[in-house]
Amino acid sequence: MIHIFKSWYLKNFSDPQVIILALLLLLFTFVFVMFGDVLTPIIAAVVISYVLEGAVSKLQRLGVPRMLSVVFVFVIFLISILLLSLGILPLIINQLVQLVKELPNMISEGQKLLMALPQQYPLISEQQIAEVMRLIKTEIASMGQKILSMSLSSVVDVFTLLVYMVVVPLLIFFFLQDKNNIINWLKRFLPDDMELASKVWSDVDVKIGNYVRGKILEILVVGFATYIPLAIMEMEYAALLSLLVGLSVIIPFVGAVAVSIPVVLIAFFQWGFTTDFVTLIVAYSVVQFLDGNLLVPLLFSEVVKIHPAAIIIAVLVFGGLWGVWGVFFAIPLATLVQAVINAWPVTTEKEATT
Repeated sequence: MIHIFKSWYLKNFSDPQVIILALLLLLFTFVFVMFGDVLTPIIAAVVISYVLEGAVSKLQRLGVPRMLSVVFVFVIFLISILLLSLGILPLIINQLVQLVKELPNMISEGQKLLMALPQQYPLISEQQIAEVMRLIKTEIASMGQKILSMSLSSVVDVFTLLVYMVVVPLLIFFFLQDKNNIINWLKRFLPDDMELASKVWSDVDVKIGNYVRGKILEILVVGFATYIPLAIMEMEYAALLSLLVGLSVIIPFVGAVAVSIPVVLIAFFQWGFTTDFVTLIVAYSVVQFLDGNLLVPLLFSEVVKIHPAAIIIAVLVFGGLWGVWGVFFAIPLATLVQAVINAWPVTTEKEATT
């Protein structure tokens, strides 16, 4: 048994650089898992700074001084957040409140439709329909209790949100302004011999940056493209549904299917099985088709292709560890894991002992 373990250790960890890389990965994973909640504003600031750094670097390549580039990009970022908070967010909240108020009526209409199914399909009994409705009402009651508990702690949440609204932008500005100084300061605590770790990072840096920026652009494009037909057809809750459709692209494969359910149901309750309903579904399907077959290949052509099963596993694992952030970065993290595996040197026991 000891010989087997020794052989495995010499094969995979005989190179000191491998040990350094493994320790760094374990250290970062430990910090995120143990202190992720406490470090949330810092992590958010680092992620946003990393995204904005692409625009800063492009301005620098055009000859604009870094400080001026940072100020320009930071101001554009603040203006975008301000417009989102004052313009779109109140509309989304208003439509969400209306949807919650209208939900009991939708459930009643849905119950009537379900009760008619046994007459059309004898294999479905009224008892089965009643059981389904009971489960739906139980889930809605549970959701109501969760919303109530969230509202009771809203004072603390609002205070925390206000603190984040001040702290996170300040951190973003300082991270962008002093990027080189911060990196040089961190290097003081890292080993000098980090060739393997540097190789892995250089392999995934460009791909992760392109993926994150491309994913943000995809959210905006898909959300706006969905809102156009919904608004033209005067569909209820158009802004709310468009936001959900845009955010659904964060979760590969599953997101598009999950968000399609409320879109179809609300359209059906508004129009019934009419020409408007069919037209809306066709327009929505066209947006989803263009996203999957045109926009995604165009934006993410540089990202390493990963097997769909590996992507789903990555979403489940990293989402379970880090919530929304884990889901958002599931593919980049999977790319990182793939880069580590590809760069990991494997040494035979004979080579390690010589």
